[in-house]
Amino acid sequence: MISILGAVTQIEIRPTRYGAPVARKLIAELMADLAERYGDSDATPIEAVEFDPPDGGFFVAYLDGAAVGCGGWRSFGGSEEVAEIKRVYTSADGRGKGVARAVMTALETDARAHGRVRAILETGLAQPEAIALYQAIGYQLIENFGHYRDKPGCRSFGRTL
Repeated sequence: MISILGAVTQIEIRPTRYGAPVARKLIAELMADLAERYGDSDATPIEAVEFDPPDGGFFVAYLDGAAVGCGGWRSFGGSEEVAEIKRVYTSADGRGKGVARAVMTALETDARAHGRVRAILETGLAQPEAIALYQAIGYQLIENFGHYRDKPGCRSFGRTL
């Protein structure tokens, strides 16, 4: 568990199974958000077991006791060096309060603890706030990869951990 104290709130990050009810609720909110932005939710093939240690991790962020964000990492293509970050999301109640940044810190810390030396992720142009966050914390554009690599709005990022 990681706690980050803010001026008036506390963000707590807890490891959680990808299939846990709290995770499923947040992922459903994420899919609804993506559908609103892109016309459809994320169709990237994912199995919950991919986010189980030591080859992955999934975390839920709590703000003043309420679940307001999540994110996970999984080994990319079976690599023991590269973590792919997925399902980073902050609910409306948590936005603008550092939740996504705290989730990213937890994901990177956990991936590094499991031997990963690089993190990659993919997002899209309809998520400018995500792109801004990733760039602010040191991610740089890389060649597109993954399920949406050939879509015109796809943007892939990576960084050394």
